[in-house]
Amino acid sequence: MEQIEAIVRHGIHLVDLWDRSPVRLDDGANAEELIDLLFPGNPLLCCGWTNNRFGTGTREEWRGQLNALQLIVPNPMTAEQGRRKSDGALSPRTLENTGSRRYLVAECDFNPEGTTPMAALTRKLNEDGITVADMCAAVLWRLSELAPLAMVVHSGGKSLHGWFPCAGQPEDRLRKFMRYAVSIGADPATWTRCQLVRMPEGLRRNTTMPAVRQQVYFFNPEGLQ
Repeated sequence: MEQIEAIVRHGIHLVDLWDRSPVRLDDGANAEELIDLLFPGNPLLCCGWTNNRFGTGTREEWRGQLNALQLIVPNPMTAEQGRRKSDGALSPRTLENTGSRRYLVAECDFNPEGTTPMAALTRKLNEDGITVADMCAAVLWRLSELAPLAMVVHSGGKSLHGWFPCAGQPEDRLRKFMRYAVSIGADPATWTRCQLVRMPEGLRRNTTMPAVRQQVYFFNPEGLQ
């Protein structure tokens, strides 16, 4: 907790992250253009409307649909279906049909509710005018000192997703990076290669709230692989 507090209090906030973006995406930015840059060619991609509704198809098969979607696997797929480890059933999203890592995504989502030490620290920082988004920005910027940061996507809620290009990197090196990320507030779930993350400039939908654009606050196209 002390390390997280130090990183946040002495680090950048969300407005600083926006200011430091090599490319500023305006209101006309869209998921189609970004996915073309992130995944050149016509690879198989797994994209989702919700966590329970998703599919795998070529980039061209998805064209024209991405702006309305919430989720994407940050790594190309190797086949349209694979077998789940849990029951052997075929599914468009499994570890079996997920290719090698293209991007490692670190999601920071500090929740001020509850009785955990993290919740208490979040409330303390919030009381000092540091928002959850500011906390996320500080942590992701700290991680950018250890690995190239290509993009930061707002979840449409409170969290930020940092995309780190990692093609060809040894798995043990990536595991060490992820372990440190988790120690300073990142969600360990995104370590799984087939984990769905927020579609950049996609649309977050909630049955109780209006749809929200998942804005890209930081984009460095020179860092893409």
